[in-house]
Amino acid sequence: MRFGLFGTGHWAAETHGAALDAHPRAALAGVWGRDPEKAAALAQRYDVPAFGDADALIEACDAVAVALPPGVQVEVAVRAATAGRHLLLDKPLALTVADADRVVDAAQGSGVASVIFFTGRYQPEISGFLASTAAAGGWHTAKAVRFGSIFQPGNPYGASPWRRQHGALWDIGPHALSLILPVLGRVTRVAAMDGPSGLVHLLLTHDGGATSTVSLTLDAPQEAVSREFVFYGENGIETVPEGEGDAVTAFGVAIGQLLEEIESGTRDHRCDVRFGREVVAVLAAAETARAESRTVDVPA
Repeated sequence: MRFGLFGTGHWAAETHGAALDAHPRAALAGVWGRDPEKAAALAQRYDVPAFGDADALIEACDAVAVALPPGVQVEVAVRAATAGRHLLLDKPLALTVADADRVVDAAQGSGVASVIFFTGRYQPEISGFLASTAAAGGWHTAKAVRFGSIFQPGNPYGASPWRRQHGALWDIGPHALSLILPVLGRVTRVAAMDGPSGLVHLLLTHDGGATSTVSLTLDAPQEAVSREFVFYGENGIETVPEGEGDAVTAFGVAIGQLLEEIESGTRDHRCDVRFGREVVAVLAAAETARAESRTVDVPA
C-alpha cells in the first residue's frame, strides 16, 4: 500500500515516517509539508520524493498518513478522501464539529477506510483492558489525569503553535476520551473549569448516567508529571495499565488495522473518523463550557 506522508515535524518524522518505513506491507510514496526545505530533508532521509503540491502526492498514493495541525489535517483529509484515498489520521480529527463533519462526509461519500491514531488504543495491553472492562459493565464513574510538561527546553513539541494556542484540552484530551468512551459510553453533558498552569478540569455525564472526571495540562512541574486512568463500579476498581512499546510500534499496529479495513471492505473500525468526530464534539462542548461557565449538552 503506497502511503503519502503529510507533515514534516517531529511526530511525522519519528513516528509516522519511521513506522511506515518499517512496515512490511506499506511503502512511502513521498512527503509533503508546508515547509519545502523540511519536506526535502525528510524525504531524503527515507529516500522518497518530496512533493511541492499536496494534490500531486494524493494522486501518487493509495492512502495518506497525516501528521499536521488539526486545521490543516482537515483540508488534506477531505481532498484525499474525495480522491478515493484511505485515511490514517492523527488526533484530534479537527478543531470544530463542522470540520469533523466535513471529513466524515468525505470518507463516507467515497467509501474509503479510515483510522485515527489514539496511541493507547493500538497498544495491546490497553486495548485488551478496555475490551474486557467494557464487557464487564457496571461502571459508575472514572477518573482520568494527564499531566504533561512539554514546555521544557529540548522538548520537540514545546514550540508547536497549535498546542500553545489550544492547550491540553485539544492535545491530550483526545487521548483521555479515547480510553473513557469505550467503557462508559457516549458523553451527553460537559462542565469545565480552568486551573493554574494550563490546567483544565472536565466533568462528563455519559449515556446511562455514569459520570467521569478529566484533568489535563501540558505545563505541569516536572515533579508532577503523571498519568492515571481509573474506573470505579460494581466490580470494584480497575486501573488502565501502562502501554508497552513505543509510539512507532503502536503506529505500526494502526497501519495494519487500516490495511485490514481496506482488504475486508468493512468500514466499522472502532477509531474511525466517526469516533474522531465524537471526540471532537465533546472537546468543542468543553470549550464552550469553559468560556461560558455553564454545563453544555453534547448533541448526538
